[in-house]
Amino acid sequence: MKIICIGRNYSDHVRELNNEIPDGPVIFMKPDSALLRNNDPFYIPDFSRNVHYECELIVRISRLGKNIEPRFANRYYNEVGLGVDFTARDLQNKLRDTGLPWEKAKGFDRSAVISANFVKRDHLPDFNAIKFELKKNSETVQQGDSAYMLFSIDEIISQVSKYFTLKIGDLIYTGTPSGVGPVAIGDRLEGFLEGEKMFDFQVK
Repeated sequence: MKIICIGRNYSDHVRELNNEIPDGPVIFMKPDSALLRNNDPFYIPDFSRNVHYECELIVRISRLGKNIEPRFANRYYNEVGLGVDFTARDLQNKLRDTGLPWEKAKGFDRSAVISANFVKRDHLPDFNAIKFELKKNSETVQQGDSAYMLFSIDEIISQVSKYFTLKIGDLIYTGTPSGVGPVAIGDRLEGFLEGEKMFDFQVK
């Protein structure tokens, strides 16, 4: 099972981090040891003083596929979940500034929150405009809508499958909207997909 992540997929988030709009999906990966399930607490790692939350829609692949054309991509998934891509921002900035890979800042243990439940395509009002929200300590800090992705789910699947064979159970984190920010010990994070609570956990 692979965890494939997409960076810089909402223009407002690209601007808030002073990055450039990409020509294609920015692809990176996390190991399976990064998964944080079942509303388990997130423990801030001791190697970072600036860990940020990034709430994202997650697509779970349901068919084996390679070199998938965008018009056929919707055959390879039928449900979405919600998660958080935790990022050690201070470490990421240092690595990026020196031209080194991001893995240590993105793929550390328990950095990929995943909701216990996934929502079927036919249970959503509009699969091309999926709305989601993140609350920190009961205050909304991120609101997203997949209609504003720079690269749609189908485009992402097509691009990713050029480089990596997609297998059943693979997860794709599709990018975060604006509003990312730091977490601190004692914070509570709640995620909602079309108004349904998908996760609720503590930061320790």
